[in-house]
Amino acid sequence: MPAAPTTGTPTSAVPETTSTPQPKPVTTTKSVVGYSVIPFKKKTVTDGDLPKGDKEIRTPGANGSRKLTYEVTYVDGKQTAKKLIRQEVAKQPRSQVTAVGTKVEKAESSGCDPNYSGCVPIASDVDCSGGSGNGPEYVAGPVTVTGSDIYRLDADHDGVGCED
Repeated sequence: MPAAPTTGTPTSAVPETTSTPQPKPVTTTKSVVGYSVIPFKKKTVTDGDLPKGDKEIRTPGANGSRKLTYEVTYVDGKQTAKKLIRQEVAKQPRSQVTAVGTKVEKAESSGCDPNYSGCVPIASDVDCSGGSGNGPEYVAGPVTVTGSDIYRLDADHDGVGCED
């Protein structure tokens, strides 16, 4: 049998490939605002009217805040970059002021001389009641001499004055 005549160009059995183009990544940017805390500072002052060692908060502290504006870049919905483009103080912090007392209280005088037990008045001169002294102050005895016998109330130097 004779061979069939060939017409045209021979075809090969190579499958046709169709390439689907890859989608281009979708890039978006968004402006995002955030806030950060500005901590308050502490200040201490002395106060001569406040008793020594006492503390008193005169002005309570308050934190401030800072507004931060960022440009955020997303590729296919995923964040890829974040750039700070502006910052400003939204609220100023307020310093806390604490007063510390320095006032020293003077012990109130009892009007009694600390050199004697009981209460021997403090005066230019003190004598035993019923004695021959001329005052101006008098004390009824007996009184114990605990320090110096500045009024000479202990005549016999036994540590007890105005014994009679």
